[in-house]
Amino acid sequence: MGKEKRVLVLSNMYPGKISQTFGIFVKNQVEAIKDRGMDLDVVAVHDPRMGKPFVLKKYLLWLIRILLVFLTKGRRYDLVHAHYVFPSGLFALWFKKRFGTKIVVTAHGGDIDKMSKKGGFFFKKTKQILQEADYVVAVGENLRRDITETFEVDENKTAVINMGVNRQVFQPMDKGQAKDAVGLSQEKFSLLFVGNLIKQKGLLELLEAYKSLKQTNPHLELHLMGPVKNEEFMNEMKHKIHEEAMKEVHIHPPKDQAEVATWMAAADVFVLPSHMEGFGLVALEAMSCHTPVVGSDVGGLTYLLQDAGVPFEPKNAASLADAVEKVMNSEELRATLIENGERKAWENDQEKLLDNLMDIYDRIGGKAQ
Repeated sequence: MGKEKRVLVLSNMYPGKISQTFGIFVKNQVEAIKDRGMDLDVVAVHDPRMGKPFVLKKYLLWLIRILLVFLTKGRRYDLVHAHYVFPSGLFALWFKKRFGTKIVVTAHGGDIDKMSKKGGFFFKKTKQILQEADYVVAVGENLRRDITETFEVDENKTAVINMGVNRQVFQPMDKGQAKDAVGLSQEKFSLLFVGNLIKQKGLLELLEAYKSLKQTNPHLELHLMGPVKNEEFMNEMKHKIHEEAMKEVHIHPPKDQAEVATWMAAADVFVLPSHMEGFGLVALEAMSCHTPVVGSDVGGLTYLLQDAGVPFEPKNAASLADAVEKVMNSEELRATLIENGERKAWENDQEKLLDNLMDIYDRIGGKAQ
């Protein structure tokens, strides 16, 4: 790179006291950039809670902090990197319009698939941000296609760069040792899901598939790990588990990345049944731990699962059960998935992808004069 750039990162997701996993992928990238000696500041939302009072408070505080940085230090930044298009990208535009600061926007999926579809205002603002950004990064190929076609963004200023897997953390372990480390029985076949415990992650279909599989596989158990985002949905899940006597379904709170990595290495199959997924980094992390992955055929997961996982039809419990059963019943398939998953993890190593991001930082040059 040429002259060292001063970078400001804006994100509406970032780990904090309330949650160590909220937007952890953004923090991982930030820390990796800092490790390369770059002068970088972060202004982010650290509170994952979604009730109306929490949302109003956290976004108001975030806005105030951005305004303070804008007024006191705005001129010093050469580049603003906004994670999630709206509203992060909108705040980034303030710096571009006032100080000529260059802007990189990373679209993660929900900002394009959900936020932009909430109404005309959100679509218009999303389009404005994407078109006025100096560079747009999408975490998946389908996402980039949507950005260039639906929002009419010049494809020459777009790139596909996912957040990458930290292979220093997510690495293979001996399966037996990993099971002992997290307290899993060696005799059980363990399915693992890690992510937000919300309906959109396909958890009701996962429970239905597990119920079906359990009838012919009594040694099967299911572990769900992640933060509760919606108490009403959580109660619905617990009621279903209790009512249908699913005694070997276990719900775990969020854990730090090192613990998650051990759980992934211990699991026999990792399942990601999302209704939509910009990339599906968590599936890549499981592959990096040499655990076979079964996932819904949506968004960025479609790319990830090519040869390295078993896809199934989204929102279809029977299709999910069939996919899991294929993996359970074939040692040869599991070995193939582990081998191809290792290759996919190597291709998407965080450090390699960071090189690509640094090239973009370099390519768009310094602050406009």
